[in-house]
Amino acid sequence: MVQDNLSFDYIIIGNGLAGLQLALELSKDPFFKSYTIGLIDPSLKDINDKTWSFWEIGAGKWDAIVEQTWHTAQFVSPGISLNIPLLEYNYKTIRSLEFYKAAKSQLATHSNIKFIVDSVEDLQEGITSQVIGKKQTYTATHIFDSRVPKEFFDAKADHTLIHQHFKGWVIETDTPQFNPEAFTMMDYRFQYKDSTSFIYLLPFSETKALVEYTFFTPFTVASEVYEAFLKRYLLEEYKLENFRIVETEVGNIPMTDFPFWKYHTKNVTKIGTGAGWVKGSTGYSFKHTEKNVAKLIANIKAGHAPSDRLFKWKYKFYDKIFLKVLHDENENGVWIFERFYSKNTIQTMFRFLDEETSFSEDLAIMKSLFSMAFIKAFFKVLFKF
Repeated sequence: MVQDNLSFDYIIIGNGLAGLQLALELSKDPFFKSYTIGLIDPSLKDINDKTWSFWEIGAGKWDAIVEQTWHTAQFVSPGISLNIPLLEYNYKTIRSLEFYKAAKSQLATHSNIKFIVDSVEDLQEGITSQVIGKKQTYTATHIFDSRVPKEFFDAKADHTLIHQHFKGWVIETDTPQFNPEAFTMMDYRFQYKDSTSFIYLLPFSETKALVEYTFFTPFTVASEVYEAFLKRYLLEEYKLENFRIVETEVGNIPMTDFPFWKYHTKNVTKIGTGAGWVKGSTGYSFKHTEKNVAKLIANIKAGHAPSDRLFKWKYKFYDKIFLKVLHDENENGVWIFERFYSKNTIQTMFRFLDEETSFSEDLAIMKSLFSMAFIKAFFKVLFKF
């Protein structure tokens, strides 16, 4: 519709997971064939800056770029060791660089889509809204904005925040060390003090793996803490003193009950992390993003606000309780996850985390986690919800 090189029907701010998934789905739908779309990001997205993992049943739409698939999960703590067949589910991982390359390649074939390398400094809303970049000013009828609202950083006392922070190495060894048939979801034998902290391991082959030290905590730590635990794990578990680090991955994913949905406006729809699409209780985002993009597009085509009913309130309530427990009694994290993995079927766990459970399934999960910590958190959240 719009023809000017600086004017678009839609502008998407941020070429991350949400922005590119949204652009891909818009480009595939004939309904939006005549719409012009500008994608603005200061980065060329030409490095591997993260790894996305997710579960799904059978084949999926991203299989062409999936690096590895596993059918068995392991959970280890000082108290239990579980080998969990995933049954009909597959656990898959994608390197972000492969996703960026595939998305950009597909979008480059559409003449109505333009990539813009610029930093967004401000927005001005109106009948035609303005995106003020460092280099240029752009206009759009509607803006999809993946940036986290500045209020998130200014009002921490008003919401619960758990940092999912981690450092990981992709390592290679000269001799076979890993079992590529099973990945380790959590290994709590290497805890930092009394915190919720664990090893996460994705074995790509017998000689190559991503090994990550992860925290779910209200605090963060220095880089050397992760590295010390990674070295200790590799030495104690695999007797590895010599290995090659071929990639390093560092991140901090907000697990939070911040009310991102309040920051949608008539002309600006928040997406991705900036819209709360990262699940508060787990930090998983890949499949939640896919689902939310599909709902968002269906809303537009039906004449509704793009953000209309993108989430279910009961899961926001459950997440708030879980986050409150982790925040107030972080030392109980290992007990929580022991119960979650040992007392529920894999189908129930994945359906719950995918926000697809019935109320009877919810009750089964709650029963497995029943404790004074959750009772206290329930009432604290109930009176604030």
